[in-house]
Amino acid sequence: MASQLIFLLLTLAGVALFSFNARKVIRNIKTGKPENRTDQPAKRFATMLKVAFGQTKMAVRPVPFLLHLVVYLGFVIINLEVLEIMIDGIFGTHRIFAGLGGFYNFLIGSFELLALGVWLACAVFLIRRNILKLKRFSGVEMKSWPRSDANYILITEILLMTAFLLMNAADSKLQALGEGHYVSAGAFPVSAYLQGLLPTFASSLILVERVCWWFHIVGIFAFLNYLPYSKHFHILFAFPNTYFSNLKPKGEFTDMASVTNEVKAMLDPSFVPAEIAPGKFGAKDVNDLSWINLMNAYTCTECGRCTSVCPANITGKLLSPRKIMMDTRDRLEEVGKNIDKHGADYQDGKSLLDDYVTREEIWACTSCNACTEACPINIDPLAIIVELRRFAVMEESIAPASINAMLGNVENNGAPWKYSPADRFNWAEEG
Repeated sequence: MASQLIFLLLTLAGVALFSFNARKVIRNIKTGKPENRTDQPAKRFATMLKVAFGQTKMAVRPVPFLLHLVVYLGFVIINLEVLEIMIDGIFGTHRIFAGLGGFYNFLIGSFELLALGVWLACAVFLIRRNILKLKRFSGVEMKSWPRSDANYILITEILLMTAFLLMNAADSKLQALGEGHYVSAGAFPVSAYLQGLLPTFASSLILVERVCWWFHIVGIFAFLNYLPYSKHFHILFAFPNTYFSNLKPKGEFTDMASVTNEVKAMLDPSFVPAEIAPGKFGAKDVNDLSWINLMNAYTCTECGRCTSVCPANITGKLLSPRKIMMDTRDRLEEVGKNIDKHGADYQDGKSLLDDYVTREEIWACTSCNACTEACPINIDPLAIIVELRRFAVMEESIAPASINAMLGNVENNGAPWKYSPADRFNWAEEG
């Protein structure tokens, strides 16, 4: 009964702590401006199935795709066993689903093969990051914590899979010894090879089996509560993020209701806007962005695919789309902490633009949409860059000289060039 009580308290504490931290993240996301993304539900659901569940955009790079698929399937399927662990932990039973017979043997055998696949895939990922040092995993934004975060998760996955296989190895030896309630159940195609590493005495085997059992379930709860502090929150957020992703053609900029209303009022003096125009154009800080932009920031996996295809970054410019997303998330976390300490109206005198993202970064962007195309979970860094640019131009009238010259030409000549509209066809006459 003591172990059951400890298990129940651990479960309640783990779930409660995760719920507490998850609510804070959702609260932070809701500080963004409203944006309607509820249209075309069937198409949105299909997009989520294809991109989040099917991971179709990962397949562009076959090797990491296959490795990630193994980890993804292993994470989802192996954790089905958590249901059995939960029931055993609460009611003091052991392998409660053993009565399923041959199907149970098939499940446990499949779990072991997947566990081996996850172990090997995580080992390869560690080698790619720390020994091969792939360029995609480096950059000014990939400081000590982002690098360590990825390694922590990979090492944790390896330890969890090791504990799972050792638990099964000890369990199968205890079954062979006919020890206590260790009923004969399950197939062990992988852990059978680990039995030689284990002691032969029943008491020692029980200790190994119990330690690995507790390590496995405690590790899962620890992993769950680590997610809100990690880039691996994408495990949960990838699904709503792809569902609410932009369905419009890439490159189609969003309209600004305030500007649209102003133009309509100029064309039709009797026009009355349905909504009051916002007091600010574009975005200077995270609360000027939409909740979609903020959810994108929390969903970012820091994989670097966006930055690796960014033409500005490739040519040596300061811009890194991954850094834009990480900076947005870091600033949003800072705003959230300020809300917790000082209340919702507190102003710390800082902003996303200038304090996190520089002017040089936003103007280095070519608006080519390569980053949004490359993202495996439909994150849109360009949307944030455009909003920061809009603020700089429309609120501050601050832009690079070349941009200001272009804007002046549009205003005076109706085109980006310095020539008068009357001279536009001179080239044809000269021919």
